[in-house]
Amino acid sequence: MTRVFMFPGQGAQHLGMGKDLFDRFPEKTAQADDVLGYSIRELCLDDPEGRLAHTEFTQPAVYVVNSLAYAAALTQEIAPDVAIGHSLGEYNALAAAGVFGFADGLRLVTARARAMAAITDGGMSAVSGMDEAVIRLLLRRAGLESVEVANLNTADQTIIAGPLAKLTAAATLLRGSGARSVRELNVSGPFHTRHMTPAAAAFAPVLRATALAAPAFPVIANRTARPYTADSLIELMRDQIDHPVLWQRTVEQLDGPGAEFKEIGVGTVLTRLLRAIRSSAHGASGAARPTSPRITTAPRSTAATAAAAVTAEKDRA
Repeated sequence: MTRVFMFPGQGAQHLGMGKDLFDRFPEKTAQADDVLGYSIRELCLDDPEGRLAHTEFTQPAVYVVNSLAYAAALTQEIAPDVAIGHSLGEYNALAAAGVFGFADGLRLVTARARAMAAITDGGMSAVSGMDEAVIRLLLRRAGLESVEVANLNTADQTIIAGPLAKLTAAATLLRGSGARSVRELNVSGPFHTRHMTPAAAAFAPVLRATALAAPAFPVIANRTARPYTADSLIELMRDQIDHPVLWQRTVEQLDGPGAEFKEIGVGTVLTRLLRAIRSSAHGASGAARPTSPRITTAPRSTAATAAAAVTAEKDRA
């Protein structure tokens, strides 16, 4: 059996998270307070100033609660063979593999969050029921190249990101072209796109100044869906900020007979994505998968035409 630990990222946060963990791990909680300069317990349980939804506070909070949940798992003698994390959650996966300690990881996450929070014009939306290649083609044809694919979560869910005005236009376009839904996410920036390149550049010196060890067990990178190596740590951690999260590909390459996935930390969003990925894989077994299986009822002039164009472009490649 291969046990895979999955750590969630930003978006999983909620008021009250960690309430059963702070008293259980007082030393780590105090250590977090020292690094952050404020009470992590108060932020997560009370949030009197309404800061939990802001990136520079969200990311450290989720990292800490994920870390405490991992410590709880270890007390039950449950340990991973492989670790993965969605966006921010990748830092918990790397910490679990011994790449850095809890406090150094929290310092990295805090610096990362501040750099990302500085990019303020933008947001993200979840697109359901439309193939990723069709999304890209429709955006390009509409002159909305500033809206990019940010997360490839499942066959049925792609996250797009970009400047707010362009993101709104993209949502209207995709809904009208056959997407089942386009839902705005509660984040404050166009994460995992080229709009975050200044944030990646600002974060790089912090990475270079931090002592990093080779992973003790495989950690699969969001950027490549391949394992981190000692030599690739800084590059991949930096590039994750302004490149798409290849979540579906990551899960699919680990899934199979004997694979046991366990979500560690805040919420159950990754468990739901796992079910969707597995459901899609089972549904496609034994049959060639259509280019855009969920937009066949859309007008021929939009989604179906775009899907045909994608196929034609692939044939020419």
